[in-house]
Amino acid sequence: MQDLMTIKDASIWASAYIGKNVTPSNISYLIQYGRIPKNGDNGNTFVNRHDLEKYYDSHYETKAERWKKQLGDDLNWSLSFSQYKESETTKHVHRLHSYKGKFIPQLVEYFLDNHTDKFKKTRFFNAGDIILDPFCGSGTTLVQSGELGLHSIGIDISAFNAFMSNVKVGKYNIDDVKKTADLITRNLKEFQKEKNNVDFENKLLEELKKINEIFFPSPGYKYKVRQKEINEQLYGKEKSDEFLKTYYKLIDHYNISLKQEKNDSFLDKWFLQVVRDEIDFVFEQIKSIKNIQTKKILALVLSRTVRSCRATTHADLGTLKEPVIETYYCKKHGKICKPLFSILSWWKRYSKDTIKRVLEFEKLRTNTFQRCLIGDSRTIDIIQEIDKKNPEFASSIKNKKIAGIFSSPPYVGLIDYHEQHAYAYDLFGFERKDELEIGPLCRGQGLEAQKSYVKGISDVLNNCKRFLKPDYDVFLVANDKYGLYPQIAQRSDMKIVNEYKRPVLNRVEKDRSAYAEIIFHMKTL
Repeated sequence: MQDLMTIKDASIWASAYIGKNVTPSNISYLIQYGRIPKNGDNGNTFVNRHDLEKYYDSHYETKAERWKKQLGDDLNWSLSFSQYKESETTKHVHRLHSYKGKFIPQLVEYFLDNHTDKFKKTRFFNAGDIILDPFCGSGTTLVQSGELGLHSIGIDISAFNAFMSNVKVGKYNIDDVKKTADLITRNLKEFQKEKNNVDFENKLLEELKKINEIFFPSPGYKYKVRQKEINEQLYGKEKSDEFLKTYYKLIDHYNISLKQEKNDSFLDKWFLQVVRDEIDFVFEQIKSIKNIQTKKILALVLSRTVRSCRATTHADLGTLKEPVIETYYCKKHGKICKPLFSILSWWKRYSKDTIKRVLEFEKLRTNTFQRCLIGDSRTIDIIQEIDKKNPEFASSIKNKKIAGIFSSPPYVGLIDYHEQHAYAYDLFGFERKDELEIGPLCRGQGLEAQKSYVKGISDVLNNCKRFLKPDYDVFLVANDKYGLYPQIAQRSDMKIVNEYKRPVLNRVEKDRSAYAEIIFHMKTL
């Protein structure tokens, strides 16, 4: 019995065993997902020390050693930021909306912070400097600049990216935001009374709970799957197929509309009709908001909500495959799951979460200027565009110049940046400029795509240089597996003065395959 530990005691033991903080939640995760067996009954959960020891011995070869085998010995491990929990790498407004391909704020802090530390001997920027991010994306550089006492300007060809970034660094009357969000919630509940989807979903959840408790008991079922005692694919499909009879009886009984009549747009294809009705209702509510800042931030809440309510499986949220209108066996959760039939729970959750995160950022932000411009970084006149928003700051750029760049350019053939937020473009009517993306997925990774990419990034740097100080510092975060950045530096009349190779561990996506990126430090020739 001395080998059995409570979850709390197991977390203390594991922390000492692997030399890293292991929380009770981490131990509960291992049990829930069948990594280790559960011991105990009558509501008491215990962990066997030998099971934990076996798990960590087989899975916890140090990350540094494991990744060195795959990526080489030249990794800068201090830049992995593996000591941070996900809640820290997605702190405050950084998690106001999902976005593929963003870097973590700690990476920005490392290079922009004007305090030296034991790892970084050089101070690159000073308080009050102006930083430029010509591939602004979700606004990480802008947000961290605001936290670190730096002014910053972003540029992005995607209207939605610029909208998202500017919402993150915006200032709000939180009382008005909360009051308005609560009013929309009440109105949505009233709207739902005219429909059957809430009663239907509640009844469906009851039936799902019954079948999942019988055929997919947690955590025992998941442990048996991991031990290969159950053929998950065959067993899961068999039971989910059997449940479809119950599902369609409920659909008929409550007269639930599934597919929409049209299939012309993203919103038509990827949302059940009952969900689309609620989306349109809330959007009409938001359009009537008079306070423009409140309207903007609640529009972003709606976009985040819409993304979470697409008719897809939980495993396919990152990369959509086919619309799902039926219950299905979910490999991610190890049970039968369902598509969503209402946006209410997500709208309420994200409204509350957004207010909390904005308040957290408000305590940390400094009195500095941040703005993301919509435009092509290859041709945009930064001073001219800023002058339209803030003439005083435009004058400051003319006189003071921009101190440098910190940015993560798109990787070759990896992401279609407009397409990942197609629902938002459909909903808000933003103009799409897919054809102006540099290195999109749709063009692939062949030689022609690489040549086009080199020219595109070089053109951006050459255009932006005219706004930089003579002794500028440029930091570009890239996965340069094709060795293109020496060419880019040459075409931009720059020299690479340093390369920081870091393992990418804390990724938003769940793909944990070995991956490293390089931060290229470039200066004028």
